[in-house]
Amino acid sequence: MIEATPTGRVEQARKRVRALVDGQVVADTTRPVLVWEIPYYPAYYLPAADVRAELIDTRTTKSARLGGEAHLYDVRIGEITVPAAAQTFPDSPIEALRDLVRLDWSAMSEWLEEDEPVYVHPRDPYKRVDILASSRHVEVSVDGVKIAESHQPRIVFETGLPPRYYLPMTDVRLDLLRRSGRETRCPYKGTAGYWDVVIGDTVYEGLAWEYRMPLPESQKIAGLIAFFDERVDVTVDGVRQERPRSPFS
Repeated sequence: MIEATPTGRVEQARKRVRALVDGQVVADTTRPVLVWEIPYYPAYYLPAADVRAELIDTRTTKSARLGGEAHLYDVRIGEITVPAAAQTFPDSPIEALRDLVRLDWSAMSEWLEEDEPVYVHPRDPYKRVDILASSRHVEVSVDGVKIAESHQPRIVFETGLPPRYYLPMTDVRLDLLRRSGRETRCPYKGTAGYWDVVIGDTVYEGLAWEYRMPLPESQKIAGLIAFFDERVDVTVDGVRQERPRSPFS
């Protein structure tokens, strides 16, 4: 796993960012700050002056991810109060954070970068997603049973993750796949739906996924199926691939 950005990095961003609760604007700024609390993606910290909602001090604190204490605030906008949805860091060892507010991402109904919604977390300016058509021969097996074979994959090269082979449904044994009902969101690709692999009486949960309606920049993988290389056996052009190590291992 490649760590694209070191933990603790603080960087001024240039996008207009808005956070909303039930259609009401909690914050609106053209001066957002990207903070890498973990190496995989950043969080938005916002100037206090650009927070429109009332912040009500809960008089409670908790340990901050980057050191020091986080002071917790309820967020009140109109008749709505969202408990403990904001944090400040007046005593942070990182001076740049001391005058900023961190709104809890999941406590907001919507986040906008410029005028487009963004999901899960802010887009990382150091992360790139390339989707390339390929004629490589890809085979996928689970415990010795071949479940997919294709000469027309789309390969997704995403910073910090192993290449992902997205295969046409016609090249996948759909008789061995069963929709799981699970979904996840990606800020770069959209909403993924998952498949279990069922071989005999054995169910391998969540081994595959697809983006039925990906975001515009990822349209080339619409309706294709990918597998967790960390948990299946993949052969490319006759060469067995090592199972990668990643957060999904």
